[in-house]
This record gives sequence, structure tokens and C-alpha cells, in this order.
Amino acid sequence: MFKKVFPLSAILSLRFLGLFLVLPVIAIYALELKGATPLLVGVVVGGYALTQAIFQVPFGTMSDKIGRKPTLLFGLIVFLIGSLICAFSTDIYTLMVGRFLQGAGAIGAVITAMISDLVPEEVRGKAMAIMGGSIAISFALAMGLGPVIGANYGIDTLFIITAVLSILAMLILFTKVPTPPRIKHTYHDTAKTSDILKDSNLLNMIIINAMQKGLMTVAFVLIPIILTSDTYGFGWETSELYKAYLPAMILGLIAMGPAAVFGEKKNKPKEIFLASIVLFIGSFLIMGLTSSDTIFIVGVAMFFIAFNMMEPLVQSMITKFAKVHQKGAALGISNSVAYFATFIGGTSAGLFLDLSNRETIGITIAAIATIWLLWTLKLQNPTKHSHLYLAKDSIDTEKLNALEHEHIAEWYINETENLVVVKYKTDSIEEDAIKAKISK
Repeated sequence: MFKKVFPLSAILSLRFLGLFLVLPVIAIYALELKGATPLLVGVVVGGYALTQAIFQVPFGTMSDKIGRKPTLLFGLIVFLIGSLICAFSTDIYTLMVGRFLQGAGAIGAVITAMISDLVPEEVRGKAMAIMGGSIAISFALAMGLGPVIGANYGIDTLFIITAVLSILAMLILFTKVPTPPRIKHTYHDTAKTSDILKDSNLLNMIIINAMQKGLMTVAFVLIPIILTSDTYGFGWETSELYKAYLPAMILGLIAMGPAAVFGEKKNKPKEIFLASIVLFIGSFLIMGLTSSDTIFIVGVAMFFIAFNMMEPLVQSMITKFAKVHQKGAALGISNSVAYFATFIGGTSAGLFLDLSNRETIGITIAAIATIWLLWTLKLQNPTKHSHLYLAKDSIDTEKLNALEHEHIAEWYINETENLVVVKYKTDSIEEDAIKAKISK
């Protein structure tokens, strides 16, 4: 499993490392450019997410039709172009265009779908945890390196590094990433958005993913501006921001492991999500109300602990709830909504800074997160399923096509490995009973 997952995780983490490197300092940098206002700065911080939102579904659907690898290559090329435009921008609007192009290379859902293609569902939670862990490590590295490199060599250097990382990701794609198996399923050829949104579990996960990502950009607009601006009483230098980000990310990494184990192995993701939301509420109240930079750092740490507790579980739960033919589309829709929320979060935070004060911002966000907490109480933990793998040659095709049972979630054919795969409720039906229904 590790050999299949690691190259894809590396591609995604390299891309995120490039994005994360600039996040701690881009708000301060953008505010100094020609034509900048707090609102436009918010758009720049979250701008990549707007185009991510627009292109997630097309990329996910395209990967289902033409293949994962060609889609990944196209996305990385677009991301590379956007990074170079950002590096050489001299005004707020050019920087904004570059950020929009960075986001247009929307490969996140494609990589997650590809992992779900390559890895059996029984160990998919571990695969998603590896992916989430690699992203979290990128996050931690970026929080420590971004402010230091940006302060000493300029933000344009960070964007050049991002472009180089995207080229490295392309090399990994063609030298290390295996080709996923061809899957033939029993459903209609195109996954319908309406079917995905009607599924209450998938809808709940879409909302959770959106709120998590939206609060991320709110935090990355507020944290650097509040800490470095004399208006809010802290007056830090840009090069000092790592003192807030780095310990917060280390604590987030530590929290992620137990959360993933409890959520996956104990099948209690709902409990992890609820605990994370409580931490989000506390973090924004602290960052909005405290006058102590030590307590403010505690609030930052609470935010990143909450974020990292959720990260390895969100994508995994979506792939568990989605049927095999829906994976790319479901992940595309979820990430599209999440990135749109990311854009709204950054833009709203910038607008709030223009029109209000940080105390009001903190209380408002905490109130919104409280509503989110109440909504999430409706979430159900996933039903435990197992998979039965049978040689295609041993199966009666007519019996297979007629297979219907309340405890069988779905079946599909892995044509590459010549296998029939049946997904069923672990505690409700025996493997022998399934075999008897479809064997020759």
C-alpha cells in the first residue's frame, strides 16, 4: 500500500508546500503592493480557492473519463504557470491573476480518487492518513520556513520555490506513480450531482469539508495581520511569525495520529469532528478577544490542532460513503464547495478587517462555528463494510447482474486484475451466502 500511496501523497504535499509557504506572510506582502486594500488582500489569500472551486468538479469528472495521470499533468502545468506569474507580479491585480491560475490546477480530488482506485477500502483509512500526514508535514515545514525565507529573500522567492516544486511533482508523476486499474461498475456511466447531494452522509461531509477549509483562510488572513500590526497591540516582525505557527503545527501533527486512529479504527469520526469544532470555536474566541500574545499563540495552536484532527478523516469518509462510480465526482463536488468556502473565508476576513474590529470578528466566527457544531450532531458514523474478492471466471454473469440484497452495498469488476468485488455489511451477511448467489 505504501508504495502506491507515497508517490501520490508526495505530489500533493509538494503542491501544498508551495501554497502553504506563502500563506503565513502573503497577507502582509499583498497589503504593500500597488492598489492593495484589506478586501483585495483577502481575495488574494483565498483567490486560488475560487478557481479551485470552479475546476474541482470538471477535473474530477475528467479524471473519471480520460484517466487520472493526464489530468494530474495538466493541473500541475497550470499551477506552474500561476506560480511564475505570482513571482513576477508588481501590483495586487497581477498577483491576484497568478493566484487564480494556481487554483485552476485543481488536482486534489483527482489524487484522492486515484488513491481510492489503487487501495482497497479496508486500508483506505491508513492511506488517507498517510496523505493527510504528508500534507500536515508540508504545513509544519511551511509555517517555519515561509516567514523566514519571505523576510530574508522576498515573497517572490517563495513563489519561485513553488514553481520548482511543481516541476518536481511532474517528475514523480511519470517515474513513481502506478497506473490505476480499470474499473467497470454496474451503475449509470455518469455520476449525478443530485444523487450525491441527496445522500445525507455525503452532504454532511461536504459541509464539514467546506467549513474546515473556509476557517483556514480566515485564520491566515487574521493571524499575520493581527500579530504584525501595531493597531492590535502586538507589533511582531514578519520574521517572528514562525514562533506562532511552528509550535501550533507540531501540536497539530501530534494530535492528528490519535484522531485518525480513533476515527478510523474505532469508527468514531463523528466524535472527532465534534471535538474539532469545539476547538475551532475556542480558538477564534481567544484570537478575537485576548490582549496577550502568549494566549493568542494558544488560540493559534487550538486552531491547528482542530484542523489537523479533521484532515485525515474528511477525504476518507467521503470515499467510504460514495459508490465506486461516484468517487471522482463526489470528491470533486466536496472539494469544489470547500474551495469556494475557502475563497469566501479569505474575502470575508479581509472585508471584516475593513469594516469592523477583531473582537467582533472572533465572536462572529465562533457563533457560525456553533451553528456548524449543532448541524454536525446529525452526522452518522459509517456502516462497517467488508469486501469479497472473487475471480471473475468463477462468477455467473447473469446471477451477478441480478444480485440485489439489503446488506450488499454494491459490486463492481476490476478488469485489470480480473476480479469481481462485492461490498457488503460485515455483521449482516456471510461471505459463503454471497458466493452461493453468484458462483457458477
